[in-house]
Amino acid sequence: MLVEFIPSIDAIDRDSWQNIWASDYPFIQYEFLQSLEQSQCVSKDSGWIPHHFLLWSADSQDDKGELLAAMPLYIKSHSYGEYVFDWAWADAYHRYGVEYYPKLLNAIPFTPATGPRYALAEGLDETLFCQIMLQQLQQECQRLEASSFHSLFPSSHQLNCLTTENQLLQRDAIQFHWINENYKSFDDFLASFKSRKRKSLKSERRKVAQQGVEIQCVEGADISAEQWQQFYHCYHLTYLKRSGRQGYLNHDFFKRLATNCTNSIMMVQAHYDGQMVAAALYFKDSGTLYGRYWGCLDDFDALHFEACYYQGIEYAIENKLKRFDPGAQGEHKIQRGFKPSYVHSAHWIASDEFRPAIEDFLKQESEHIKLYKEDAESYLPFKSVE
Repeated sequence: MLVEFIPSIDAIDRDSWQNIWASDYPFIQYEFLQSLEQSQCVSKDSGWIPHHFLLWSADSQDDKGELLAAMPLYIKSHSYGEYVFDWAWADAYHRYGVEYYPKLLNAIPFTPATGPRYALAEGLDETLFCQIMLQQLQQECQRLEASSFHSLFPSSHQLNCLTTENQLLQRDAIQFHWINENYKSFDDFLASFKSRKRKSLKSERRKVAQQGVEIQCVEGADISAEQWQQFYHCYHLTYLKRSGRQGYLNHDFFKRLATNCTNSIMMVQAHYDGQMVAAALYFKDSGTLYGRYWGCLDDFDALHFEACYYQGIEYAIENKLKRFDPGAQGEHKIQRGFKPSYVHSAHWIASDEFRPAIEDFLKQESEHIKLYKEDAESYLPFKSVE
């Protein structure tokens, strides 16, 4: 077998990549990853150097044979855009005069959404693959003088393979996800709320209409070039207001999405006085809706909640999606019916000196995360189950 690390998704043909994944998870699609790279959102300058892992059946560069496995992989020179915060680890390395960067990262850039993080050809033994993969990644870390390897937000099955079979360290965190309990409508969903919580949410939704804001959901293929332009304007200005800098994603990236990823996109648009003043961009697959990017030109009371949460819930119910992942963080989601849900990452630390300390930290952190989840669940708005 031949292991190959490629410097761009363009170094493998689209069909080979798509066929081995056999998944409609939107962020692993060839066009999505290609859009990130070709727009230079992912590049050496941005600190995300593509270094994708491929495993071929043959052992010759002239005849590689069949693609057996694939993994999106990046060489990172910082920890921005990951949403699994290891700054304290980097600081500890720095205090001891050791370099933490570069590191190898198996993740979807700027996307804290759980999903598949590697793909295998049918019939390939997964335990064997994980052993080969980890061995090769350890050797690559040594060659690159990288401190570690990290897999962020893998599916529960892949997490188990990475941690149980290969002794990677598991890290736990909490996000807030909406779960479809076979609701027939948004009102059916609200019927599960306590009376006071239900009235509060209805009042919040009325505020949007009372301000004269009109909402519409537009599927990807129906979003016009002008609407994409206005969406980016909203997104860009919102990032500037919030952080004083441009967002991770540029205009070219969204232009490429508009051309190449329309089947997995839905946009919630808010119009006021004939102008699109806000928008939320969603992605979707056969089971899950993903809330990703938001922007607004002016301050409208409760509009963020309407565009980014309530419209997503309605869309998920209407399209019989099982789950709605609205993005990372945000305890304000709890009172709106989003349940605290575990998400995970897996970590291999090269240093024999730092590994035990990080392992101990993760064990202690995991206990705090468990208690936090239990506490967050006590604030959910749902009626008590008799």
